[in-house]
Amino acid sequence: MSDKIESLIEGNKLWVKNILKHTPGFFDELSEAQKPQFLWIGCSDSRVPATEITNALPGSIFVQRNIANMVVHTDANLLSVVYYAVKVLKVKHIIVCGHYGCGGVHAAMGNEDYGFLNNWLLHIKDVYRMHEKELDAIKDETRRFDRFVELNVQEQVHDLMKVSFIQEEWRNGEFPHIHGWVYSLKDGLIKDLKVSTNSSKQLGKVYKYD
Repeated sequence: MSDKIESLIEGNKLWVKNILKHTPGFFDELSEAQKPQFLWIGCSDSRVPATEITNALPGSIFVQRNIANMVVHTDANLLSVVYYAVKVLKVKHIIVCGHYGCGGVHAAMGNEDYGFLNNWLLHIKDVYRMHEKELDAIKDETRRFDRFVELNVQEQVHDLMKVSFIQEEWRNGEFPHIHGWVYSLKDGLIKDLKVSTNSSKQLGKVYKYD
């Protein structure tokens, strides 16, 4: 793997050449508009690119990434992306995808001081606190780590359900469906956590909007 910046430009040229070889009109169609059916909220980890691991083409997935795929209700960047995806692009599905071996989740398990990053890790630590009894009962550290990754995704799905404009869309129809997935760096496969939802029924009354 080359670390020279020029390699990215050369890689781009090769990518364009290969695309045009198989689909001559690809960029003409792509430049007209984007009509993605999916919003992907994933981790910033360089090993988990949304389109590559799902074998999807550019234009099919709208993407928001941050450390440990968090849904933080004071994050204007994330909320703007979700709003645009839901209200303007009318995506059918929102996928929160974590990954085993996530550095952010691992950091939140311990007590090391990461300086400024501690402010972000607090949101992940809150997930551990919510599930402390279950996680502390898992003696094997690797298994506990994996389970923490899964529970973190589960909680981010739940936090998306609390967003007022998503609930507004649900009152008007069945979309968007929200899904929780975890990607494995060891075998490249995605695990569906089976926490999909398209309603606020699972929310406590205090989180629901009229």
